Amino acid sequence: MPVILASLQSLTQAGRQTFLPDSMSLLGEGIHREHLLSSGQITDSYLLRLATNLQPPEPRHRGCQQPTPPATDTPSSALDDQGRAKPQARNEHLAKNAALLNRASLRMFLECVQGNEYDVASVASHPEVSMRHLLPTISLALILTLALVPAAGAQQAPALVLAIGGESDTGFDPIIGWGRYGNPLFQAPLLRFDAELNLVGDLATEWSLSEDRLTWTLTLRDDARFSDGVPLTAEDVAFTFNTARDASGLADLKVLREARALSPTLVELELLEPRITFTANLVGLGIVPQHAYGPSYARNPLGAGPYVLVEWREGEQLVVEPNPYWHGGATPFPRITFVFGDEAVGLTLGRTGVAHIVAVPPSEALRVPNGMGALPVASVDNRGVMFPMLGAGGRTADGKPIGNDVTADLAIRRALNELLDREALVALALGGRGAPAYGPADGLPWDNAAARITGGDREAAIATLEAAGWTLGRAGVRVKEGLEARFTLIYPASDSTRQALALGVAEQARSIGIAIEPLGRGWSDIEQQMHANAVLFGWGAHDPSEMYSLYHGSNAGLEYFNSGYYRNPIVDAHLDAAQQAASFEASLVHWQAAQFDGVSGFGARGDAAWAWLVNLDHNYWVSDCLELGPMQIHPHGHGFPITHGLPDWRWVCD
Repeated sequence: MPVILASLQSLTQAGRQTFLPDSMSLLGEGIHREHLLSSGQITDSYLLRLATNLQPPEPRHRGCQQPTPPATDTPSSALDDQGRAKPQARNEHLAKNAALLNRASLRMFLECVQGNEYDVASVASHPEVSMRHLLPTISLALILTLALVPAAGAQQAPALVLAIGGESDTGFDPIIGWGRYGNPLFQAPLLRFDAELNLVGDLATEWSLSEDRLTWTLTLRDDARFSDGVPLTAEDVAFTFNTARDASGLADLKVLREARALSPTLVELELLEPRITFTANLVGLGIVPQHAYGPSYARNPLGAGPYVLVEWREGEQLVVEPNPYWHGGATPFPRITFVFGDEAVGLTLGRTGVAHIVAVPPSEALRVPNGMGALPVASVDNRGVMFPMLGAGGRTADGKPIGNDVTADLAIRRALNELLDREALVALALGGRGAPAYGPADGLPWDNAAARITGGDREAAIATLEAAGWTLGRAGVRVKEGLEARFTLIYPASDSTRQALALGVAEQARSIGIAIEPLGRGWSDIEQQMHANAVLFGWGAHDPSEMYSLYHGSNAGLEYFNSGYYRNPIVDAHLDAAQQAASFEASLVHWQAAQFDGVSGFGARGDAAWAWLVNLDHNYWVSDCLELGPMQIHPHGHGFPITHGLPDWRWVCD
């Protein structure tokens, strides 16, 4: 660091043209603005110009030539008393000219911004300017400018910048899957989960399920409007649900017979069969406008949610602003920019004070920049080993192998659950930033802690194996009737966390004579081999239907769900009873019994169909000025779930 500072001082004193090293390199060395300024020789102004290969400035001359839009392009309403463009118009003009931000326009910008003629934050977040494009070309200049120049109205909440990932692959249409995790931004659902995962109303003020469990009746609030000002009615709700039923998106509504509007504020949803997990669609399906829905809706969403779309540049940024018609009231932030890109982009924005929240990997969780705090959020974003349950020799209709003679033995599965030290796996693969996993829904209302085997008991694991006839062979691998206790554990080759878990599981298993061979493969290969080999999968949802998908016999071999072909009629009966319950609350006892009812279940004390390993923490850097309120336990998928309470976030700094 002293060498860098000395070099900068000598360059500024000599007045030679230069530029700073790449900002990531500097930041990686722990160089911060305060370090660079500490010598007294280097000023903010020097830093800005050095960062952009500009000559160190002479004393500021009078009459800085500030670009103003030509009068012919400027409406009279945008002119001040002297006929000059007002600041907002100048910002607009500069942002448009700076979209490519060549050296000349940037020089003008940096020279003139020192006089507070421009609101830098509004320029950077203007629809004509892509923050991700700015980073590689003028990264340090933009970052320092955003950090050093206060925006107009600094006492109010600023425009937020969030680098949390979670970009949609398909746009913002709830009918094809948008909004299942986190805040749907543009649309409003009928119901929502609060921080404790209790069902509360959003568009619906009252809801009930008929005695035959086939019909939901919901009363709507009468003040909900779409962002174009058109009232939202039961006709829009019926249209949304019927359209989603007929579509092939992530919202699986095949169980819906018909949605009907009974009045402008009363809607009825009739099902083909009892399905208590239909409540997930009441929470996860945002309502779209019948009058404005069409083929381009995913890129041009219009809804009754808290925000409206300003701009979406795929792979770069999403910009939203408050919906003035939202029934939830005013939201505090005038604009929110979601910055996408690789991990390095988010880390840079966080370290330089531009981003207010950054999703970070476990390795960066505690390397928190000044002005931010570390926020670990508990999750059911789990990782676990799925075991093939049938003996080898079967084939799917398209020829994929089914079954594994080793993992089909209950003693092997039970012994691994008894053996595995999950705390050690958390330390190994997550750097301690997570928690042991014992089932698919740890800590959620439908979890059953009685189904757990806590693990870490090598002696119990050995006793289980020996009681089942697995004896130690010459090579240290157990054998039963000529069959070695040896199998392959496949993990996605691109996932370093799953690789570490696979290696850790194999190492622990070796201590009891089970030989596990970790194997990294791409998803296309995994799909071919997952019915005959153990696979390290990840799941975790705010919806017990995931449990149904993973363990009900009717889903055996269905895609990635019950890929091990697990079947147990007792478990199926419990899962079916849960689906047919009179209410979500009444269903909980049945979900729990499916895990373990004292005799049978899919959990570790029953059939041990999986060995669940860890729940990841979702790690963030959060501005000290940002108050997020209560956090939900997060589902699978890092990033966007943190936006669940976005409209209720508050800025607490002056």
